[in-house]
Amino acid sequence: MGKIVPFDRDCQLICDDAATWLATMDAESVDLVVSSPPYNIGKSYERRTAISDYLNRQLPVIDQLVRVLKPTGSVCWQVGNYVDRGEVFPLDIFYYNLFKERGLQLRNRLVWHFGHGLHASKRFSGRYETILWFSRSNDYIFNLDDVRVPSKYPGKRYFKGDKVGELSGSPKGKNPSDFWGDLTDEWNSGVLEIPNVKANHPEKTSHPCQFPVELAERCVLALTDSGGLVLDPFGGVGSTAIAAIKNGRRAISIDRDPEFTAMAAQRVGSFHRGELRLRPLGKPVHVPTGDRVSSVPPEWRKVAGSVY
Repeated sequence: MGKIVPFDRDCQLICDDAATWLATMDAESVDLVVSSPPYNIGKSYERRTAISDYLNRQLPVIDQLVRVLKPTGSVCWQVGNYVDRGEVFPLDIFYYNLFKERGLQLRNRLVWHFGHGLHASKRFSGRYETILWFSRSNDYIFNLDDVRVPSKYPGKRYFKGDKVGELSGSPKGKNPSDFWGDLTDEWNSGVLEIPNVKANHPEKTSHPCQFPVELAERCVLALTDSGGLVLDPFGGVGSTAIAAIKNGRRAISIDRDPEFTAMAAQRVGSFHRGELRLRPLGKPVHVPTGDRVSSVPPEWRKVAGSVY
């Protein structure tokens, strides 16, 4: 049995193998699964193998997730690419079949775009990952009003039909769409703005593939009601758990790495004390202006074929 780190009745951090611990949970007890599994790229917490072997290792976890998910529940599975000798394998394509074969229904393939990452030299630099949102049934929770964004044209009116002259939008805002981007003007674009966690991000820890609390928070708000149970089987440093308890939900976060579990415990403790630095939900991404880094170097303007 793994080690449990309880903070209160609303949050448990478990250091254990995910499939092993999930097997001890009650069936149909979880409202939402939000997680980012290992990508099979050889990080410190995983062993790089053939893509088929990697996917087979995920099956026991996925089987248990489907078992513990409520009929009204959802899964948000955030993945990127596995790259082998320069060839890209989009993991969402492979995972889609695994969840579909177990009876889940895809509601959205959300694109999370960000402006910074590793630069490629023999292909275009990757600047997005995906979130597969599956529901277990047609009767699923979806709280659109909790994640709406301001409309670009709030004064727009119907120009024909029975509603001619009436406002066509909602005073609560517009649907943010399935493109969650790292753009500079969320208020005008209606696109959700979520930068990835790099060195200058306020939430950055030593975890090599940490995702932002804000990303999980959007899913928590839209796909659970107050008091719902949110589960992350690859909990890392506790981002999903923090997103859940911050918004009045309960959380279970599982990770087999004692170091990451301890880090998650420290972060949750800091959150309860009001000391944890978090990027505010919906905060615009900083666009540098006027400094040497954001200015075009004079010597680049002289290079033949320069785009500047």
